[in-house]
Amino acid sequence: QVQLVESGGGLVQAGGSLRLSCAASEIIFSIYTMGWYRQAPGKQRELVASITSGARTNYADSVKGRFTISRDNAKNTVYLQMNSLKPEDTAVYYCNGRQLARGYDYWGQGTQVTVSS
Repeated sequence: QVQLVESGGGLVQAGGSLRLSCAASEIIFSIYTMGWYRQAPGKQRELVASITSGARTNYADSVKGRFTISRDNAKNTVYLQMNSLKPEDTAVYYCNGRQLARGYDYWGQGTQVTVSS
């Protein structure tokens, strides 16, 4: 059974940093595009950052220059380093693994990130 398990969320003051991790199991991790999404209360889920199997990255404009996505294929893990956090970054952050050519699209359970002002 495919599992994506996020960790690293928590409460941090504005200007602080957090590092999210997402460990994947039962998938050929290296062929997946991995992404981090977030959903704030009353808002739609939005893409924060993604990284392809070839390590090409993409970021939402709101996090460019502050967040960095990376992956370690040997550990089947994707990371999201979040610096200079703002209260508007408060949301539940979800890990996603996608291989659309094979019809695969998996989600983690989410981890809460709360940034206090």
